[in-house]
Amino acid sequence: MEDGRKREDAAARRGVGDPASIRERYAELLPEGFPAPSPIPMLVRRVFQLEQRFERRLAQALDVNATDLSAMEHLMEQGPMTPSELATRLEMSTAATTHVIDRLVAVGHAERHPHPVDRRKITVTPAPASVRRAFEELSPMIAGVGEVAAAYTAEEQRVIAGFLAGIADLYEELVEDESSAS
Repeated sequence: MEDGRKREDAAARRGVGDPASIRERYAELLPEGFPAPSPIPMLVRRVFQLEQRFERRLAQALDVNATDLSAMEHLMEQGPMTPSELATRLEMSTAATTHVIDRLVAVGHAERHPHPVDRRKITVTPAPASVRRAFEELSPMIAGVGEVAAAYTAEEQRVIAGFLAGIADLYEELVEDESSAS
């Protein structure tokens, strides 16, 4: 557990705000029943902010914009898709997604192929060289997360994984609530 305390101290030095001081600063603006201060939500926020910076750096390294990077991520994770399937994942119109695909094909990150079953359709696949390049960029982050996780016992890793799954479920629920309200 000493490693956990060292990480908390290091996070504080890197700019993770003190929840108590933030609460104090905005006390009169907080809604009734606002949760008590805790470093965990602040650290989750900090990870989210750093992940966004990492994705911007990755997009820059691959010479794409954020939307194109998101399309590449979906193609790499899910495999070949039709433009309409990709549009659904990107939450964009098919026409806008066609422009994304055009850009990715133009810079060599994606390829269009005939659909294996329906001759009227095409599928979009990530280009092998692009996948290799993306994994080269992602490798240090993936290995680093693995090294951090390896410092914990198998039981602690299960607890951490459960916590992170709970956070992911919470975000998913909040996003779904927002999309159903609009």
